[in-house]
Amino acid sequence: MAIQKDDVVGMHYTLKDDSGKTLETSKGQDPMIFLQGAGNIIDGLDAALLGKEVGDKVDVTVEPEDGYGERDDALIQDVPRSDFEGIEDLEVGMRFQAETDNGPLPVRITAIEGDTVTVDGNHELAGIRLHFSVSIESVRVATIEELEHGHAHGPGGHHHH
Repeated sequence: MAIQKDDVVGMHYTLKDDSGKTLETSKGQDPMIFLQGAGNIIDGLDAALLGKEVGDKVDVTVEPEDGYGERDDALIQDVPRSDFEGIEDLEVGMRFQAETDNGPLPVRITAIEGDTVTVDGNHELAGIRLHFSVSIESVRVATIEELEHGHAHGPGGHHHH
């Protein structure tokens, strides 16, 4: 059965950057399950899997504009440490939800110098060419409920987080 829009697909994947460094992998875990064409995974990968079948192995390179977008320097800001009231041990890599004029934005701390904390609202993979090695593990037609919810439901019903 070839993957079509609205199919539920299970895949194993390994994601590397241009230097060949592994950024993410599903190896050693259950396959990643997603609803094809519903925006559950990045566009460049979603489009590349159309028409593939169980057992297919696919290598896909996704440019930033079809992945997590280009980096936007406007999303990097220096803020006073006092903005992090009540948090004792600030560390590089910590994640927070920043309230912006455009709504909440996930940010992570990229530097701390004295009383100045640098936060970055770019996705960690923004601006990076992504290299996926994918193996298709399962394909099935989505249920009505999955289509209504816009995402695949795991074994034993669905789990909203």
